[in-house]
Amino acid sequence: MLLICTEKICTKKEDPQQGRSICDRTLYDLLEALPQLLRHYLTHPLISPMNLPTWITVSRLLGVPLLLWLLANPTEQARWIALTIFLLAAGTDWLDGYLARRLNQITDLGKFLDPLVDKLLVLAPLLSLVELGQVPAWGVFLILARELTIAGWRVNQPQISGANLWGKLKTVTQIAAISLLIAPLSPPWTTVALSVFWLAVLLTLVSGAIYLLPQPNAVK
Repeated sequence: MLLICTEKICTKKEDPQQGRSICDRTLYDLLEALPQLLRHYLTHPLISPMNLPTWITVSRLLGVPLLLWLLANPTEQARWIALTIFLLAAGTDWLDGYLARRLNQITDLGKFLDPLVDKLLVLAPLLSLVELGQVPAWGVFLILARELTIAGWRVNQPQISGANLWGKLKTVTQIAAISLLIAPLSPPWTTVALSVFWLAVLLTLVSGAIYLLPQPNAVK
């Protein structure tokens, strides 16, 4: 595959001394074409399981350390920046799924990484919010226990499945709750934010129970 790509960027001529073909291109030309070759290698379905939607999924991990750092010193400005980063990272969850379906690039690796990265993106700010005293630790523990249980269950499945409707609803509610809790809103919004948080905890447990219940004919 690499030979096919390089033949497009170089012309061959015969070396009279060694009797073999060499590339009539400079090192600069090859280095200039290297990004295209790497992109082809990393996205070709027959070479690598990584494709554009999967790379977008992995890029969400970049938001995790930024959120932890910003919420460690939660000034009003830091909270707004953290909220923007969180929403942008959460938005890529829709984008990678859309591109995977649109480009017909749904892979087992993508179905495995997508919910895993979502868990890290959700749990990181929740742990910071526990430290700030905005949410009770036992509520976050229920979410963490569910996520670890389902992660272990999915690993033992013969075929990796994507998130079901309840799982997606749980994720949307978690994102809404965390957004309200991160934002430096006025005190009356505190009750609303906590209400959405407990709704997210409830949906997290319900969706986990639905995963574990035997449903041979259901699409998870």
